[in-house]
Amino acid sequence: MKFLEKYYPIILAFFSFLYSIALWFSGHEMEGMYVGLWPVTILAFAIAIRQRRRDDK
Repeated sequence: MKFLEKYYPIILAFFSFLYSIALWFSGHEMEGMYVGLWPVTILAFAIAIRQRRRDDK
C-alpha cells in the first residue's frame, strides 16, 4: 500500500499519457493533444501538494 501512496501521481500520469496516444492514433488528434497536457499537470500538482505537506510538519 505504501507503493501506491507514494507513486499514484506517476501511475495516473502514465495512464493519461497512454490515453492521449490512443486518442491520437484513433484519429482524434485535438483531443489527444488536450489529454497530452494532463500528465504534466498531474505531476506538477503532486509536487506542489507534497511540498505543502512537508511545510506543514
